[in-house]
Amino acid sequence: MKVLLVDDHSLVLEGIRNFLAVNDIDVVGTAQSGVEALYKIESLEPNLILMDVQMAGGDGIEATRMIKAEYPDMKIVMLTASEDDDTIFAALQAGAVGYLLKNMKPEHFLWQLNSLNKGDMPLAPSLAKRLLQEFNRRQQAEHKNNAETELQLTDRQTEILQLLTEGLTYRVMAQRLDLKEATIKYHIKEILNKLHLTNRAQLLLYASRMVVNEDK
Repeated sequence: MKVLLVDDHSLVLEGIRNFLAVNDIDVVGTAQSGVEALYKIESLEPNLILMDVQMAGGDGIEATRMIKAEYPDMKIVMLTASEDDDTIFAALQAGAVGYLLKNMKPEHFLWQLNSLNKGDMPLAPSLAKRLLQEFNRRQQAEHKNNAETELQLTDRQTEILQLLTEGLTYRVMAQRLDLKEATIKYHIKEILNKLHLTNRAQLLLYASRMVVNEDK
């Protein structure tokens, strides 16, 4: 395991570096911002980044997005004092593969870090239950919002969504429904706005999920 540490506090960096070194974990370098970390990745070639969330030179979540955009396979674990649910979700959505707390017991921290080699998700024990509860809450809210949005679609728009899952072109859909092609495009645009989607690919994925749910 080759680790790059990212934290804007020098004492914290040195403390973690020494602790990991004593436990036979190779720290290939340190950085005090996401930009510095991105600059060092190519030369240091780490396979794991321990990233602080709150840094003076830019937050670790944005740094995680930036690094994952350039290095999609890079493993990034947040190491922070923040236990805020929104921060945890934002970090995981940005591409982090784990979330550990600086106040963890050293042996628990090492165990969680080494769990990466087994394909597990490093997560501070105090956060696991909360994360599951928050995930379930958000999933239920999303399902409710989707259901409410679907109710806002007109019968014609629902019909067009169903035809979209068949892979039909606008022209063929227009012929099938005895409408003008421009009318089909108008409805597609209205559906995108109602579902808060940006393109036909996203709409096709949404429509496919809708059909699967109806078949269950």
